[in-house]
Amino acid sequence: MKFKILREDLLVPLQQVIGAVEKRQTLPALSNVLIKGEAQGLSLTATDLEIELVSTVQLMLDEPGEITLPAKKLLDICKSLPNEAEISIDVDVDRAIIKSGRSRFTLTTLPASDFPALDEISSVYEFNISQNVLKDLIDKTSFAMAQQDVRYYLNGLMMEVSSSTIRTVATDGHRLAFCEKEMDGDLADSKQVIIPRKGISELQRLLADSDETIKVILGNNHIQCQLPNQRFTSKLIDGRFPDYKRVMPAAEGNTLIVDRESLKQALVRASILSNEKYRGIRFILSENLLKLQAQNPDQEEADVELEINYSGDALEVGFNVTYMLDVLNTSSREIVQGIIKDANSSLLLSFPDESQARYVIMPMRL
Repeated sequence: MKFKILREDLLVPLQQVIGAVEKRQTLPALSNVLIKGEAQGLSLTATDLEIELVSTVQLMLDEPGEITLPAKKLLDICKSLPNEAEISIDVDVDRAIIKSGRSRFTLTTLPASDFPALDEISSVYEFNISQNVLKDLIDKTSFAMAQQDVRYYLNGLMMEVSSSTIRTVATDGHRLAFCEKEMDGDLADSKQVIIPRKGISELQRLLADSDETIKVILGNNHIQCQLPNQRFTSKLIDGRFPDYKRVMPAAEGNTLIVDRESLKQALVRASILSNEKYRGIRFILSENLLKLQAQNPDQEEADVELEINYSGDALEVGFNVTYMLDVLNTSSREIVQGIIKDANSSLLLSFPDESQARYVIMPMRL
């Protein structure tokens, strides 16, 4: 295989696929990137056997072929070269010679036959969705995914699609994030899949904030997203996601309405003296007033008061301040609304101008 390419034309697709390169190197080929040169151009593939990323470049090759090169070293070489530099790559058996200007690098290669491929995806459902809609769904819910929970099905994001709606839901057992959007689909019934954490973080990175439509294919064991010049494939988590509808409290009870930024700043101030391990803050609600109290093991205390719109029952309840701030950071809206039935109930948070997203935070004992 032999070809010449501009630095930027190789650097961009390399950066797009590098997230899938296996760092633990269970198989030597997994630390490499598969480069295929064909008549229609160049494709770069990286995988860790859980996710697979493919990027393509339009290019005329001197000699077609396929080979795997050390991904991180190739990326570092491209980064180190000056802008608009021309790179020539010449593969000879088990060595690749990379030249640019007066620089010359020799990399060891592994044959393309050593590179593992994900199982062929068999389509069960297909639909089209704009990138910014899918990105927004993920951004508004993915923070609530569990991290290394023994309930493995919580370590991912649940996506549910039906003929007119797409939903994303994440929970770690202490909080839940829910978002839904309308979409045009031709699905006979609804389909639920759980996408693992790593797949979600890579998809977040790849999706652009644009109206451009992408194709999503849901299989029995995989999800695939076909983006312009890119293809993302991830294995799915095999498990049953909790019934989120049972967890979602009814939107009735004591209602508080508060300025989002004021609440955020008050929570940050109170959290300075909260217990660093449990991050608990006491919420004391009375007529048009919210008191935030925090204590730590050193017997230090913080008291912060905030004027709010509230005329419900006097309540005293504890919440994890990090969970509250995570929700407030998902939106730039001015107003946030909270609904809580009593001191033992979960808090339902939403933004009146963004009715598609709702958040549940369970109370904690302080």
